[in-house]
Amino acid sequence: MKVLTLALLFSLTVAKPAQPVRLSGHLEQQSKGGRWYFAATGHAVYCYGPVMTLPQANGDLQKVATFCRDGKTVVPLKD
Repeated sequence: MKVLTLALLFSLTVAKPAQPVRLSGHLEQQSKGGRWYFAATGHAVYCYGPVMTLPQANGDLQKVATFCRDGKTVVPLKD
């Protein structure tokens, strides 16, 4: 009886937990904490960084989103 109990204990401690199922990269990208913005070009862009206000050459201020999904660092936004 002791042998059976020891065999049961060792079999329980050796069992490995199941690996979690990984979904496609599409769902992982959206979970990074980004947000959708409306770009000045009329397209929607998904960006991860903060929205900033940058000065333009003519002295005006332009609102931009930073670190977007398409690899763009700065995308001008439509007001």
